[in-house]
Amino acid sequence: MAYVQPHPRFSVLSASSLSSAEHLSPTASSARFSLPSAPSINTTLGTPKPGSRPNVYDRSLNKTRTSEVSASAFAFLFSEVVQYTQKRVSGINDLERRLNTLGYRIGTRVFELMVWRAESASKAPKREIRFLPALMSVHTQVWRAVFGRPADAIEKSVEHEDEYMIIDNDPPIERYISVPRDMSQLSCSSFTAGIVEAVLDGLGFPARVTAHSTPTQQYPSRTTILIKLEKSVLEREELLK
Repeated sequence: MAYVQPHPRFSVLSASSLSSAEHLSPTASSARFSLPSAPSINTTLGTPKPGSRPNVYDRSLNKTRTSEVSASAFAFLFSEVVQYTQKRVSGINDLERRLNTLGYRIGTRVFELMVWRAESASKAPKREIRFLPALMSVHTQVWRAVFGRPADAIEKSVEHEDEYMIIDNDPPIERYISVPRDMSQLSCSSFTAGIVEAVLDGLGFPARVTAHSTPTQQYPSRTTILIKLEKSVLEREELLK
């Protein structure tokens, strides 16, 4: 019987991970390191202890839109992600591809959150059907939701009509990253490119998004997010003119 292959961006657990999960299960653990038993129903439904912190899942999605994350905590977490991924790749291209895949998974959740907030804030939410307004929303709303500020500029390629660029002069994701000389071509903003690609896919504008380091004397961390649209998007834009 033939099985449908999983989506390349949403890999399933491997056999090794399943075996390790079985090894760490409560039934397979020793008595010395056994897990505590589950609380009874009366304990679970009882009155919470005074001063206990509320669960993050109980917070309103609309009331936390202005919440901020510690920059040091984010930098530490992202550096660990990069180091963990770097040990499991064969080269720079493979590392950027995996960072792009991780960013794509985050981008799908960012898109869902933005749609939820737009529908809850307006009785008649508007869905963009033209590419440039959708790109502007990525430039402003997505960047503000993820990084706390909009991107710096949007440019269109002169040579190729299917290429657009989002410019970020000081990407927060690379602010505390020092790339070795032998990996000078690496752009950790591939993570951001994956977020943009996921949002564009959700909006109905499929494209291939990559990140490229374009430093200048004034902005040494300047990054260009290159968006290469699929042919179907250009054909639809021509029909809507």
